[in-house]
Amino acid sequence: MFRCAQDQLVKWKSSPRRKPLIVRGARQVGKTWLVEHFAAAEFESLAKFDLEKRRDLHVHFGDNLDPKVILRRLELDVGKRIIAGRTLLFLDEIQACPRAVMALRYFHEQMPELHVIAAGSLLEFALGEISVPVGRVQYLYLYPLTFREYLLAAGNEVAAEHAARHPSEVDADIQRRLLSELRTYFFVGGLPESVKAYLDTKSMIEAFKAQREIIASYRDDFAKYRPRVDRACLDSVLLNAARYASGQIKYTRLDDSRSGPTNRRAFDLLCKAQLIHKNVSCDPSGLPLGAGANEKRFKAALLDIGLLQSLCQVPADMELRQDDLLAMYRGKLAEQFVAQELVAGHSPNLYYWTREARGSSAEVDYLVVRDGRIVPVEVKSGAGGSLRSLRLMLATYAGCPEGLVLYSGAYARLPERRLTFLPLYYAGSIGDPRPDVV
Repeated sequence: MFRCAQDQLVKWKSSPRRKPLIVRGARQVGKTWLVEHFAAAEFESLAKFDLEKRRDLHVHFGDNLDPKVILRRLELDVGKRIIAGRTLLFLDEIQACPRAVMALRYFHEQMPELHVIAAGSLLEFALGEISVPVGRVQYLYLYPLTFREYLLAAGNEVAAEHAARHPSEVDADIQRRLLSELRTYFFVGGLPESVKAYLDTKSMIEAFKAQREIIASYRDDFAKYRPRVDRACLDSVLLNAARYASGQIKYTRLDDSRSGPTNRRAFDLLCKAQLIHKNVSCDPSGLPLGAGANEKRFKAALLDIGLLQSLCQVPADMELRQDDLLAMYRGKLAEQFVAQELVAGHSPNLYYWTREARGSSAEVDYLVVRDGRIVPVEVKSGAGGSLRSLRLMLATYAGCPEGLVLYSGAYARLPERRLTFLPLYYAGSIGDPRPDVV
């Protein structure tokens, strides 16, 4: 499966400012596969060490963190030389060995010519027990396959090319065909195991089985960290975040058997582990968006749309009969899709606008930044309707150039109303692209 992050790794390899790279992301998003595929294409050899499976390797990162000493020990273990410029050193599941994370600093300072990549799931990092050498490493964040990556995985390169182009340059019939393909993605999702299961069998049932197995693996992760975290609370918060997705959330509703502060800690942990994305209410008076955020008003999206429908037990046979993508599961799937496309392509932080006023409440689903200006985004089922909240926001904030409406139809622009209608599949490209490696 082609991942756009592969191109980012190639740029990292040749950068004169290269530092050891940590590929971060939730479990099951394809971190290990990505690095192995990159190494096969760009290096003579790969020296991979899984620090979760091979706990015996932790002794190599003991009291002495001299990179030359560490390399000698690792070479003996792998049975081959690790040569700068020719070998990629890959420390997989590095979160299992905090001393290995510390060693990255010395690889940067004393052996900058060696290409070093580490990968790790985020739950242990989220627990705050691992010290990362600030300024000595770089990060690449990996997410589930985007819709365009899904099309490439399915072998439909032509469709992927059309999906990447601005809809104003794409025939309306092709836009409708891409929206039709998006219906399948809504249920298969973007986690590589689920995508592979579907593409191998053409059976959504097999994709659903893979999703259930992935959810079970996350819950197994929760159990590993008892008593530091409450597994039952994490389970409940994850499930209810899915059920309340796209609606405003109160911590007390996430698990009514526990206190609001307890639920908040669980919710924040799942956000740091990237199983949940927090969409925060924001005053769009100026940039950066986060400066006007109100952390007490927020919504949630999950890591992946396939996991959302699996956790909520959405009846796929019934929902797939819907003519309108925005009608599926009362619009929740469409808003979830937009959230994960924005996170992957635009920014790890999600914001929306809301106004609470007696008799005149309003809400706009998302805010994005494009060319240094804030753009409001609504996810709607059609080109009709009043779009009252969007029009109110445009009238209130003169700095917003226009409003975008993502919907189940072809591109249309209404300059007299300062509105542009875009097909839903284009959601990941509506804002400024996020940086490759940070």
